[in-house]
Order: sequence, then C-alpha cells, then structure tokens
Amino acid sequence: MNTENKPTIYWTLLHHKDWNIYLAATSQGLCYVGSQNMPVDELIVWAEKHFPGRRLTQDHERLKPYVNELIEYFEGERKSFTVPFDYHGTEFQMAVWKALCEIPYGETIVYSDIANTINKPAAVRAVGAAIGANPVLISIPCHRVVGKNGKLTGYRGGLEMKTKLLELER
Repeated sequence: MNTENKPTIYWTLLHHKDWNIYLAATSQGLCYVGSQNMPVDELIVWAEKHFPGRRLTQDHERLKPYVNELIEYFEGERKSFTVPFDYHGTEFQMAVWKALCEIPYGETIVYSDIANTINKPAAVRAVGAAIGANPVLISIPCHRVVGKNGKLTGYRGGLEMKTKLLELER
C-alpha cells in the first residue's frame, strides 16, 4: 500500500518508574495511549485497524510534550491534560469520551451516570462499549468509571492498571 500521501503516526515508549506505556500521535495531536507493560504489537494492531496504511515512525522528541504531561500526572503534579488530541469515533463514542473528560480528578462515577449525561439513559451497555474503545487511556479518564456496585469493571489497560490509576488520584 502506498503510504507516501498518508500522514505519519509517531510513537514512543513512555518509561517512568514502573510505568511502561506506548504513546502515539499524529501531527494533529495525541491519538493513542496504550496499556501498561504491553508490547508494541498492541499499538501496531490498533494503528492498522484505526489508521490503515499509515506509516508508524518512532520519534521520542516529537512525543516529548505528551510524555511530559503523563509523567507530571504520574507524579501527582497534573490533574488534567492540555496537549492536543487527535482521536476519532462515532458521534456516540465522541459524546461518551467528552463526558469522561468531565469526571473530576479523584472521583468515580458509574456507567449509567455517563448514559444520563449524554441523554441516552437506556444506552448503558453501549456506553460501556464506547468506553472500551477509548484510544487515549489516562488522558481521557475512563478509569474513573466503575460498576453500579462500586466494584472495578473492565478496562482496556487491565484492572491492575485501573486500580493503580485510581490509587494515584486518591
């Protein structure tokens, strides 16, 4: 496939203390934050599915602003993100992801709260699917959504990562 005219996706591995996460960005902004301690294959498969034919190029320098904000978050110095994003989804997914960004740092809500926020109270399962499709973990704080009983539920990065993020925000 000809990749000459397709924008490049730049990536790097954020390594900070015991955090090892692949990040990717286009020239427009952060498009992917991977799962804790997963191989680069997770990024490659994601990129092929969501940005077919785009070239992946490792470029730590280009991703430094994104890496720096995430490290500040891990250090407890940042509660929200100011870097630009470049994520794409259905209108429904975008509404869910926007609602996730409204959850205050250090707080959790349940799936039905998100469904109500986007005026789709019967769409709790669809909300769960949209949250699961969030390409930008941590920055779009889907880790702040828990089950109705307060228990931790599925998370693309795994429940260990979700637990760690919630503890970090306490």
